[in-house]
Amino acid sequence: MQFTIRMPDEYGEKIEGLAKKMGLKKSDIARMALKQFIEENLNKDQSAPYQKIRHLLGAAESGIKDLGQRHREYLIKKVRKES
Repeated sequence: MQFTIRMPDEYGEKIEGLAKKMGLKKSDIARMALKQFIEENLNKDQSAPYQKIRHLLGAAESGIKDLGQRHREYLIKKVRKES
């Protein structure tokens, strides 16, 4: 499969330098980078953000029942009190 991408000149220059230094082709460097990216990201949890933090919800308790609805008011009050 052939794959063409556009990239900043800066990346191209760095890839060329690495290829010369390592005795590889630029395409080898690109394949290695893509392989690493795919391996690192393929098995990541792709579920909804809620699923990722679900275990944290309700983990901290402030004792203020309406903190979720009136958090701005409480924050302003706290800042003014400390000033």
